[in-house]
Amino acid sequence: MTTSSKLQGVIAAIATAVDETGEPDCARSVALARFLLAHGCDGLNVLGTTGEATSFSLERLMVGTGAASVADAIALTRHAAELGFAGALVLPPFYYKGVPDDGLVAYVEAIVTATAAKPIPIYLYHFPAQSGLPWHVRLVKRLIEAFGRRIVGLKDSSGDMAYAREAAALSPRFDVFPSTEAVLMQARSGMFAGCISATANLNADLCARVWRSGEAGALDAAVAIRKLFDGKPLVPGVKALLAHIHGDAAWARVKPPLTAFSASEQASVATSYDGLRMPASRSPKIAATPAQAG
Repeated sequence: MTTSSKLQGVIAAIATAVDETGEPDCARSVALARFLLAHGCDGLNVLGTTGEATSFSLERLMVGTGAASVADAIALTRHAAELGFAGALVLPPFYYKGVPDDGLVAYVEAIVTATAAKPIPIYLYHFPAQSGLPWHVRLVKRLIEAFGRRIVGLKDSSGDMAYAREAAALSPRFDVFPSTEAVLMQARSGMFAGCISATANLNADLCARVWRSGEAGALDAAVAIRKLFDGKPLVPGVKALLAHIHGDAAWARVKPPLTAFSASEQASVATSYDGLRMPASRSPKIAATPAQAG
């Protein structure tokens, strides 16, 4: 995420490039980050689900700071604060399922207390389909009341818009970011703070036109690009299209247990994408990195 004091607008859940050894490819990842910020994104959600955070070792994580271990979550959140990021995106401790709210409150309290010296804003990450634990609305309200201005918002990847609206209504200072660009018109009206979307890696320019100018046609195109992945693995699909858009096959690499799209799958989604993006509406490519050029 950016280092501004107020996160809002179009935020890409940015993909992480992977090198031949399976480690993060920093040069490619930074190049994509700069490209997205230059072509429509207001911020970046680094090393979240789309960034394959849980597939890298602990020492590689920066901003997505939730962990099964409270000690790891504290260490990661402190690290994010020391680096000056605008927020830490915190999953619930996802190994044990069905834990009581008191346990989740204690988890958040431990993070808040341990990071009091550098009080980085905390955004809750609600993704029950993956974590198996929800930040349900009653619990979110309790956390806001208990920890004041440290709990500033929530990324909702549940797809449940009733939940997102209910969470957004808890407090005027509590910012909710659904995980789809389809909500950008509602966000412009003030209901949400924006969106944090995996497919903003691919359609940031269109999303920016919706957020800034309310262009209905841009919204339709952005949502159509997102729908290319209906019924398909999202992260490998996004990376397959990044490889196609920017002419760099290395972007298609993913970390286990994810698997890259096959050549036929990549060709199919690329053809569909090209059909949605007329030549005049396509974004420029990422400039070649030294690794690519060499």
